[in-house]
Amino acid sequence: MNPSALQADAAYATIAPNRPASAARVPTRVVAATVAGNALEFYDFVTYAFFAVYIGKTFFPASTPLGSLLLSVAVFGVGFFARPIGGVLIGAFADRAGRRPAMLLTIALITIGTLGLALTPSYASIGLAAPIIVVVCRLVQGLALGGEVGPSSAFLIESAPPAQRGLYASWQLASQGAAGLVAGAMGLLLTNSLAPAEMLAWGWRVPFMVGLLLVPLALYLRHNMPETLHAAPPKAINSGMVGLKRQRRLIGLAVLVIIGGTVSTYVGNFMTTYAITTLKMSPVLAMGATVVGGLSTLVFSLVGGWMCDRFGRKPTMFWPRVAAAVLTVPAFMLLVAQPSATTLFAVSGFLAALTAVSGAASLVAIPELLPRGIRATGMSIAYAVGVSLFGGTTQLIITWLIGVTGNPAAPAWYVAGASVITALAMLAMPESRDRALED
Repeated sequence: MNPSALQADAAYATIAPNRPASAARVPTRVVAATVAGNALEFYDFVTYAFFAVYIGKTFFPASTPLGSLLLSVAVFGVGFFARPIGGVLIGAFADRAGRRPAMLLTIALITIGTLGLALTPSYASIGLAAPIIVVVCRLVQGLALGGEVGPSSAFLIESAPPAQRGLYASWQLASQGAAGLVAGAMGLLLTNSLAPAEMLAWGWRVPFMVGLLLVPLALYLRHNMPETLHAAPPKAINSGMVGLKRQRRLIGLAVLVIIGGTVSTYVGNFMTTYAITTLKMSPVLAMGATVVGGLSTLVFSLVGGWMCDRFGRKPTMFWPRVAAAVLTVPAFMLLVAQPSATTLFAVSGFLAALTAVSGAASLVAIPELLPRGIRATGMSIAYAVGVSLFGGTTQLIITWLIGVTGNPAAPAWYVAGASVITALAMLAMPESRDRALED
């Protein structure tokens, strides 16, 4: 272990010398290290979705704009196929070697993938090599994000005072909202400043380069994080494949719980492209929806964390998901009937708020219910599988549905269906607010 890490662990232990490090109150700067790294990784990943129109034209030329867009969002989905692999490998690494080294590894991987996307020449310049490189970069980014959520969620849960685990762990989702907010603001600035030809030529690459500038800070913060994994080995029945097998029902339910929030989130991330291609709004106005959605996710994730500490995990995650199942279709119908800035921002912010409150409570409950020896792995698998199956395909499916049905409100029905499945799974989940973390 490096000297700075040892100093961090020693300083962390002195906060509560008679308690294990994982039970001590974590300093704010350590939470910041988790949040900053998580936000950076999600920023780099979702920026692709916000600039899918330009990326499609750059790397995936097709006979029609719809064909180019479909190819672009299909490659957006490629990154999700690597997530379960990253979840298993990096999650297991975090449960064996520690949360800190796993989170340092994910930062390194996301940097490699993002650097490749930012610097790859266009199809017109290098031909077929361009889309191949982009696909490889998306796979590397998928490995990183697949392995990020489990260790970072475990770290936040293990760091928090018992009565505030919900609020602490809600920063996992709040940081994703911050990523969407910054990416959307960057897109809004660029589309408002550059001509369409400039955006296509080089403007879409700028957000990726900005993300790379923040990598040294994220690495520095995580390098000096304490370790919350106990030194003592976990019980044999709660570790490795044995532990995962014992918890297979819970992990299966967790996958279903993740589905509703995933579909809602990636429909929300698609709002910029949706507003441009389907509602025929200006790129500047469309990017504004991303900013509103990111801000709503940031704020209401923390509201959800506070609520689940006060009222419990189950009601906080269940009722907003029911509301999403009932209200998403009318919200989209309103947006299609009256496509204005007001309705676009209102619908984007409202649906993001429901998803954030419910999602924050879900991302607290799942790792709380898992024993320490498989906490990162189990959380990684549940999140990566749910997001891979539905996040990776959502934008492709809704683009296809709109084209086939001619119904611009088709995405709402997809959200509603996924929300019903998730709400039923939430009812089957145990309440975890007052549980001690299992060793």
